[in-house]
Amino acid sequence: MSVAENSLAGTAKTSPGFLDSSVGKKVVMAVTGIMLFGFVTVHMLGNMQVYGGPHGMNAYAEFLQTMIHGKGIWVFRIVMLCAAGSHAWAALSLTLANNAARPVGYRAQQLQAATFASRTMRWTGVILGIFIVFHILNLTTGTIHPGGEFVHGKAYENLVSGLSVAWVAAFYVIAQLCLGFHMWHGVWSLTQTLGWSHPRFNGLRRNFAYVMAILVAGINISFPVAIFFKLI
Repeated sequence: MSVAENSLAGTAKTSPGFLDSSVGKKVVMAVTGIMLFGFVTVHMLGNMQVYGGPHGMNAYAEFLQTMIHGKGIWVFRIVMLCAAGSHAWAALSLTLANNAARPVGYRAQQLQAATFASRTMRWTGVILGIFIVFHILNLTTGTIHPGGEFVHGKAYENLVSGLSVAWVAAFYVIAQLCLGFHMWHGVWSLTQTLGWSHPRFNGLRRNFAYVMAILVAGINISFPVAIFFKLI
């Protein structure tokens, strides 16, 4: 085998795969980000049933639990769990790689120009991860439910009793503020990663990110606020 062939063979063996590259990780973040963005939007719309009273909210919850003979909800949960896990893995990998490759002086200069949302992406992501675990234990399994007895099948009553507790309501508000900042920068970044960036459309991309972040976070914040102040 020639020297050139040996060199090419060595390069082929040592070259990173798609998921090992920064581009691959960014694509994973973008695709899973779209999935998670769709989920939080639909989840917000579903939770708006609380404003219609117990019947609508409990009927919505029953539909979710029984779709496709009870298997649909588990398929959906597994898919979303894989999406969230892949999103977190890609984010952590990119952060570690950037920290290792970027000089301290350059990093400090970049932070001055970055937006607040972009600088806090990793921290809002961590808070959201903790919130998701608490949210599941609080309103899905009822393992942690400070508002009183958790009753399976009574989504409306569980939501109202759970968010009537001051620290729980406050945690939900903080988490949704983090979600808003995370979505704001995330929607902007994923559209750029997927090649949807163009000077003619950047204003539209920016406005879409603003509107969706404010809309989703704002409506989600309205639930604990309305329940805590007994408007529901």
